[in-house]
Amino acid sequence: MPAKKLPKSNTKPSVALDKLVALLDLETLEENLFRGLSPQDGWQRVYGGQVLGQALVAAVRTVPEERVAHSMHAYFLLPGDPKVPIIYEVERLRDGNSFTTRRVTGIQHGKAMFAMSVSFQKAETGLTHQIVMPDVPMPETLPTEKDLLQKFEGDVPADIRNYWRRERPIEMRPVDVSRYLVRTKGAPEQAIWMRATGTLPDAFPLHQCVLAYASDFTLLDTALIAHGKLMFDHDMQMASLDHALWFHRPFRADAWLLYVQDSPSSQHGRGVCRGSVFTRDGVLVASVMQEGLIRERPNAYGVIEPKRQPKN
Repeated sequence: MPAKKLPKSNTKPSVALDKLVALLDLETLEENLFRGLSPQDGWQRVYGGQVLGQALVAAVRTVPEERVAHSMHAYFLLPGDPKVPIIYEVERLRDGNSFTTRRVTGIQHGKAMFAMSVSFQKAETGLTHQIVMPDVPMPETLPTEKDLLQKFEGDVPADIRNYWRRERPIEMRPVDVSRYLVRTKGAPEQAIWMRATGTLPDAFPLHQCVLAYASDFTLLDTALIAHGKLMFDHDMQMASLDHALWFHRPFRADAWLLYVQDSPSSQHGRGVCRGSVFTRDGVLVASVMQEGLIRERPNAYGVIEPKRQPKN
């Protein structure tokens, strides 16, 4: 079966989104074998969402077009090295009448650093229900990151300011930004509107890969809300351990999606987080779960730093 190439956009997306689409367009080395690169932007580790998106691309290229991914379950085994390519090896586990199953292994330095199973299904009708989207402000009523910089530049840590300044392929508008301003413990839940920063081609697998990429951005950070912490804090060590994503219904990743997140538990240096992804019309299109490392870093003397006092 010839490899399915990601379509090129006929529009002019943002530079960052253009780079993301190129990043997801893996090089085919051999049947079932693909090579992916990483951005050379100074990060010490490969962003987990990048590996999720690239691995899904590798799996998609070995499956007939009429079969659509409905679930993916991944484990991050080793930190990714952005300086060297990732080799994705696809194992064709099953091609059934209704379902197709693939296993994707990401390899660097001769070792497996990532493993994921993906299940595909041909179109089928059946019973339908879904949970209700929470009542939140629409994205147009919320400030952009540029607005937040202008309003709160002197009130947030430098890492957050730099994050808001950086051009990214995914635009995000948190429903509540207060946790970035006041370090108080709260219910571990948040809702964020997100969309690609330009128009994507119509091919649905690309939209799935972009959502997989975006789904890793803020999910684990949700667990820290219960502790008055942020993923940018230097006294926290955070890393995705596993990630599961279920696709329920069609969507566009370049249209606004509401990412509703919560964390039912954290323990033993790990946090578990859940996410539901809705269209602006309230249609549930995807569900996400992740467990990740949320370990407090000891200082140079081997002592955990005391909790920071919240700002007045």
